[in-house]
Amino acid sequence: MVQTLLSAVPIPLVLIGSDEYIEFANVPASELFGTGLQGRHFSSALRQPALLEAIESVLSNGKHVISRYQSNVGDQIALYDVTCAKAGGSKVLVSFEDVSPLHEAGQMRSDFVANVSHELRSPLTALLGFIETLRGPAKDDSAARDRFLEIMEREASRMSRLVRDLLTLSKVESEERVRPNKSIDVAQVLKTCIQSLKPLASDSEVALCMHVDDQVNCNVQGDADQLQQVFINLIENSIKYGGLKGNVSVSIKYFPHEPSLRGPAVHIGIADKGEGIAQIHIPRLTERFYRIDSHRSREMGGTGLGLAIVKHIVNRHRGRLKISSVKGQGSTFTVILPAA
Repeated sequence: MVQTLLSAVPIPLVLIGSDEYIEFANVPASELFGTGLQGRHFSSALRQPALLEAIESVLSNGKHVISRYQSNVGDQIALYDVTCAKAGGSKVLVSFEDVSPLHEAGQMRSDFVANVSHELRSPLTALLGFIETLRGPAKDDSAARDRFLEIMEREASRMSRLVRDLLTLSKVESEERVRPNKSIDVAQVLKTCIQSLKPLASDSEVALCMHVDDQVNCNVQGDADQLQQVFINLIENSIKYGGLKGNVSVSIKYFPHEPSLRGPAVHIGIADKGEGIAQIHIPRLTERFYRIDSHRSREMGGTGLGLAIVKHIVNRHRGRLKISSVKGQGSTFTVILPAA
């Protein structure tokens, strides 16, 4: 009866008898430690010293003990909170609770704070240095003052963009589970984006064009402002990084059946003929603060958050973002949205 109940529990459980041999291990425990646990001495099966010490403590004094167990699953590390407790007589029940997601969330928060601090430290240090110089050696040097003020304005703008993108990222993350319900004409949104980016394209000597069949169904359920933010970000990136005197093309295609969405979809592709992106970088491009070339990105005014914002907005629309690139031949960013 007891073993039947333990078998139904979804977390790994190991029951150790008073003779210190394993009497029972449920299926999740066998998946964690391997088969053939029953009948083995617990020290030969559960080999991590902290866990063995916890079990021995319960066997000797009968008190509950909390321990930690770490397991390698492929390239990933899984962490478990382990509770060792008396289970009738002198038996010990060892239960394993997977806390890896909590640990990963904590690590992500730590990394996020560290990245934000790093991004703010440089411009703040520069501003403080220039202020000190303007108050001292360059106090009466008008040429130096004008040059320093220009740099200070650039650094302050950089911090302003970072704060703006942080607020935007926070907002889109909070709304990610709320699906938009308005019918939006993607073609009209793209035309607005292209119109606003023509001056940038002209300054960069980039030919910016849009291809769409008049018969294509361009309607999706979406948030027009957020979709505009997605397309401006992607097109702007293609103009900036797609190469001087290059070409950036925007296309819209309708697919009656998109396997990744299991239904009809609209594909919006933004393609350039720039230097391309090495394959090693592509899986990480949507991570916060991930940059292929940190110096160049900062020089271009990037905060390292643009594609993370794009990812969350596309997720909110229940869509997909696909990135394809060949080194030396350009890159294509495709936003796939469910058709309305």
